[in-house]
Order: sequence, then C-alpha cells, then structure tokens
Amino acid sequence: MHALVSSYTSLTGRADRLSALIVPTLARLVFAAVLLVYYWNSAGLKTDGSIFSPSAGAFGQIFPHAAEAVLYDVSQLNIFQRLVIFAGTVAEYVLPALILVGLLTRLAALGTIGFIWVQTIVDVTGHGVKLGSLFDNAIGLVDQRVMWTFLLLVLVFKGAGPLSLDALARRATAPAAA
Repeated sequence: MHALVSSYTSLTGRADRLSALIVPTLARLVFAAVLLVYYWNSAGLKTDGSIFSPSAGAFGQIFPHAAEAVLYDVSQLNIFQRLVIFAGTVAEYVLPALILVGLLTRLAALGTIGFIWVQTIVDVTGHGVKLGSLFDNAIGLVDQRVMWTFLLLVLVFKGAGPLSLDALARRATAPAAA
C-alpha cells in the first residue's frame, strides 16, 4: 500500500510541476480559440469606418433604451455615451490581444473579467436577456459568463505561462546568476 501511495504522490508531484508550465499556456490558447474572434468581431461592429465613429449598432448594443428613444441616430450620442463606446471598443481589441501574446496578462485578464460582467449587466438590464441560474441543469447566460470568468481567473492567478511576452520580459529583467 505504501508503494502505491508513494507512486501516486510522485506522479501527482510531477503533474503539479508540469501544470505550472502547461495550464497558463493552454488557458491562453483556449481563450484565443473561444473568445478572441468573438471580442474582435464585436469591436468591429461598434465602429463606423473609424474607431472614433461609433456605429448605430454600438449605440443600440450598449445603450439600448437611449438608442431606441432617438431611433438609433448616432448624432444624438452624448459625450458620456461616446466615451463608453470608445472605451468598450478599445477594450475589445486591446485586452484580447494582450492575452493572446501574453503581455500584462494578469491585468488584461482582470480587465476582461470586468468587461464580461458589465456586458452581462447590459445584456440583462438593457436587452432583457434572462440571466438564468447556476446548478439548474440548463445552460444560461450566467453559466457561460462564469465559465469565461473562470478561464480568465486561471490567467490572473497563474500568469501567462512560459510562452509569453510576460515570461520574456521577466527573463530579460532577471538578475544574472553569479
């Protein structure tokens, strides 16, 4: 019995050491496969030829009640609405790109988590999407957004992994061994 426990402990110890290398890199790969294009496509829909020209779609997506009240006329956007749309568009381009290359990954993942939950609040309060609930045997909005958040929390806690610009920067700034 002791040999079995010892073998198991040795094997799990190796898996733990490997997970520090593999898990963050796989988390970034899964993010790229599942959410990168989603966010970049969403950002592209928010502009009308320029990142400084918000589209009617962005107006309706982010401020649905206000957009509907003025028939989606983007000339009716106030400065706050323009800034929010601009910031959201930049976030949808920049945060996924940072995660993809592994640069400032922990901050980018935190920013994306914040973005996800603001997006969720808008979906529920502005568009009437049902939030759903956890542990109810149905896949709802909350289930999806919790999974996305968990994926990003892996990056917040583990970092970007060895194949990243964060790791490259860390190696470049590490003191030389004597």
